Amino acid sequence: MVKCMIIDDEKAAIDVLINYVSKIDLLELVATAMNPITGVDLINRHKPDLVFLDIQMEEMNGIDIIKIVGNHTKVIFCTAYSDFALDAFDYEAVDYLMKPIAFPRFMKAVQRAVSIIMAGKVAVVDAIPNDYIFIKTEQRGKLVKINYNEIDFIEGQKNYVAFHKGKEKIMTLLNLKDVEDRLPKNIFVRVHRSFIVPFHNIISIENNILRLRNRVEQVPIGTSFKDQLVSRTRDSTMK
Repeated sequence: MVKCMIIDDEKAAIDVLINYVSKIDLLELVATAMNPITGVDLINRHKPDLVFLDIQMEEMNGIDIIKIVGNHTKVIFCTAYSDFALDAFDYEAVDYLMKPIAFPRFMKAVQRAVSIIMAGKVAVVDAIPNDYIFIKTEQRGKLVKINYNEIDFIEGQKNYVAFHKGKEKIMTLLNLKDVEDRLPKNIFVRVHRSFIVPFHNIISIENNILRLRNRVEQVPIGTSFKDQLVSRTRDSTMK
């Protein structure tokens, strides 16, 4: 079962979603909230897999909530406003549904969310420190072994993660936070919302740009990740 929640400041909108959720056996509705602050508390309490979330609410909007709850809870935005669509996908929202929401469109979004949630639970099926991982690829039933020392960098691309190794790019249906949590911290470092790099592959750091061995791409350093990178380099820096 996929545990889900609904947060919307309009009761009529919540009632529509409750009805839709009740038609999908795979979904288990654990809570609803009309107040966004209460909604955040309920997310922390119930730890749902998926939240159907309004955007425009008093006290706190949907983007604020997704920043707080992070990537462990997947979000489908349900809103009458198109203005926030780009921001929503920047924060790895699964989908962005415009009200009034038709059930077939709702069902399509749920199927996508369930695929991502289940992939996140099983895609990384093995991890051995300082050695390799197996990942589940886009091709059904196919697992690929990737040695850590083969990875040039890892890139988050919306609902996918790309493992770059040489001329090859291997895609898997995950988010970057799930990958980061499973990789050994002594080998990999997250340097940006969209990038993880093997520490040994960094050849230079200039301002907010990384250059990597054997790659022409320049990897940006995100402001919120810079302290972590600096901390990792400090012990090895000759002064």
